[in-house]
Amino acid sequence: MSEQTQERTRGRAADAEHGVVVVGAGMAGVQTAVALREQGFTGAVTLIGAEPHQPYDRPPLSKAVLLGTAEGSAFDVDFEALDITLRLGCEALGVRPGEHVLDTSAGPVPYDALVLATGAEPIRLAGAEGVPGVHLLRTLDDAERLRPVLARQHDIVVVGAGWIGAEFATAAREAGCAVTVVEAADRPLAGALPAEVAAPMTAWYAEAGAVLRTHARVERVEPAAPGGPGHVVLDDGSRLPAGAVVVGIGARPATAWLAGSGIDLGPHGEVPADDRLRTSVPDVYAVGDCASFPSARYGERLLVHHWDNALQGPRTVAAAIVGAPADEAPEAYDPVPYFWSEQFGRFVQYAGHHTAADTTLWRGDPTGPAWSVCWLREDRLVALLAVGRPRDLAQGRRLIQAGTGMDPRLLTDPARPLKAAAA
Repeated sequence: MSEQTQERTRGRAADAEHGVVVVGAGMAGVQTAVALREQGFTGAVTLIGAEPHQPYDRPPLSKAVLLGTAEGSAFDVDFEALDITLRLGCEALGVRPGEHVLDTSAGPVPYDALVLATGAEPIRLAGAEGVPGVHLLRTLDDAERLRPVLARQHDIVVVGAGWIGAEFATAAREAGCAVTVVEAADRPLAGALPAEVAAPMTAWYAEAGAVLRTHARVERVEPAAPGGPGHVVLDDGSRLPAGAVVVGIGARPATAWLAGSGIDLGPHGEVPADDRLRTSVPDVYAVGDCASFPSARYGERLLVHHWDNALQGPRTVAAAIVGAPADEAPEAYDPVPYFWSEQFGRFVQYAGHHTAADTTLWRGDPTGPAWSVCWLREDRLVALLAVGRPRDLAQGRRLIQAGTGMDPRLLTDPARPLKAAAA
């Protein structure tokens, strides 16, 4: 916490203390509130969430919740015992940093320190908003609306072959639905992985009984007529029957509400934080999907829309707010990005950041059930994708973190442990 904030806090009676206000009740927001208590913060902590539900984790939405094997995914956190005040169903509308006030749908909320943890929101399909039968999959309510759709085994069109699209298509096939996935690019995961790495994943769709249509753009969605399904019309004139349409074409930081606040926003709408996750204005921090951070490891600013980033960042935010002794400067936030995806019977994991790599090496046959891809820069491992090889991922993540040099000749032997290729 800044010296100014500490002075304000010391000068305020305890019963009027504003403390820390966290906006966003997803993983990043909840973990920030918990980390504050774990690191000894004794002031007021208020967690504000736009949804009325008890704070919940999102990854199960595309799996267990969607398929009805779980009713929800609420965090196992005793907010009352931690003396964390929940204000749910409360939407953030703006910030007045000069006055240290957060404006919400329930009125103004003063703060000493403010944490922005509003996450990301799905990009909507142009022209399809408000069309019956068109769905997103981002919230618990989205999953609950889609669950009966899967149970009725509708013909489903998924727009977008990214991570969310593939996971939803997997769940829909498990539920017995006929699934067609429409992708504008020439391959799945075009925005996430190089062509040669994503290419083997194309076959996964057919193996699972899903149809993948690449180079295909949606022209319009026609709602269902009485007694029949609706249709998705593609730019080549194709008409795909669709009892439901699920859109998974990406997400953007949920920061539009910050316009006019004076808090800097980046080119993708993200909040550019520094290496302690502080924003451009005093006493305001940003964490999780809505924030980017400078990575010394990769020499560029990273915007990471994945669960692990929302889990790790809160510890840095809490340390920056609580403050550290003069001889213990808080550690800069520079994690090795990590995420996973379960799709078409495969467990896919990724660690690092591959765009600056100068060498790509394969471990195993990409047409088989288990293989990995390693990206090196000057013989140092900078990223790894593992399909069905969790040990590669675990060892590779540690090697990336340590900046260990690798022997490329040993690295390509899938029979050797990855760590055995350390130079």
